[in-house]
Amino acid sequence: MAARWLQAITTFGFVGHLRPAPGTWGTAAGLALLWAVERFAGFGPLVAATAVITALGFWAVARELRDRPGEDPSEIVIDEVAGIGVALIFPAAGFWLRDMSMVWPGPVAAFLFFRLFDIWKPWLVGRADRRGDAAGVMLDDLWAGLFAGICTVIAAGLWHGFIR
Repeated sequence: MAARWLQAITTFGFVGHLRPAPGTWGTAAGLALLWAVERFAGFGPLVAATAVITALGFWAVARELRDRPGEDPSEIVIDEVAGIGVALIFPAAGFWLRDMSMVWPGPVAAFLFFRLFDIWKPWLVGRADRRGDAAGVMLDDLWAGLFAGICTVIAAGLWHGFIR
């Protein structure tokens, strides 16, 4: 029973078992949930939900992989959910400062940038991925989320400041 709950957490409600591209499915499911949290509850609850998902992810992934050091099974997608949460905080903060709920294309840009950094794994993302431990499973996606969030804000600034 406990193992089933652990699997439900690490696969984000078993979304991680969807094929092909379970990481993309996990990211999309996380985006849908966290965008809804921001839309209906606000910026603060988005930050809180991201923090809870991240903490739960570190705990659950460490438990799930304790007997399998060095593994990063593709069905584990709680890390993608935490990462997209970090990425969404950036555009959501911009909208929150303007007293608005987040609207597209902010979340869509965050999703695309996040998947780019999660797949490409540049610099700190790749370094975290190469750790070969449970913390690395989570950290690479948190770094990807940070970079995606920054790029989303830069893209919005370019679009609204220079292109339009």
